[in-house]
Amino acid sequence: MADLSDFPITRRWPATRPDVLQLYSLPTPNGVKVSIMLEEIGLDYEPHLVRFDTNDQMTSEFLSLNPNNKIPAILDPSGPGGKPLGLFESGAILIYLAEKSGQLLPAANRYEVLQWLMFQMGGLGPMLGQLGFFHTFAGKEIEDPRPKERYRAESERLLKVIDGALAGREWIAGDYSIADIAIAPWLRTLRDFYKAGDLTGWDKLAHVPAYLERFLARPAVQRGLMIPKRD
Repeated sequence: MADLSDFPITRRWPATRPDVLQLYSLPTPNGVKVSIMLEEIGLDYEPHLVRFDTNDQMTSEFLSLNPNNKIPAILDPSGPGGKPLGLFESGAILIYLAEKSGQLLPAANRYEVLQWLMFQMGGLGPMLGQLGFFHTFAGKEIEDPRPKERYRAESERLLKVIDGALAGREWIAGDYSIADIAIAPWLRTLRDFYKAGDLTGWDKLAHVPAYLERFLARPAVQRGLMIPKRD
């Protein structure tokens, strides 16, 4: 049985099954990327809920694994060379799990998949997140319309980029991959949580709405969206 006692995070979130991958997360668009991936590849794991309302992500135990205080993070007792590996950043975790399992990052179009993963990490996620801030949360207190419009316009542009890439394809890089697992949860958040579809021309997109529905229909996606279970 793996010994994870050297990792302080296990003191706050004890591993009941220390021989399987430990997931520290919350069902946010970034968090569910990893739970969906784990469900898709069938790798056994133990989820732990990191609650934002009690600032779990700011505790010394969580910061010991991710000093950037963001979810998700993982602790794999069977990392490279058979040694435990702690890892943060959802994109890095997706690549790691794809390589560990040999799934959802095919060699034939590896770099196309990675380019779309980086597109999400560097553009789509940050822009939709900022739009959500100004549209759904504190933005109502800001009289200057320029910040919200900046993120609205850029979000609309990025959606059009995705829409064009999906022409003639079911998935963003051809076959279903970690790129879809990265992109689609943010599309769901824009439409269903931020309620910002109308702001960004959602109904004018030819391919994105059906793409999201295909993604949400996958059984592994449906399971992963609910993990970790909220209290």
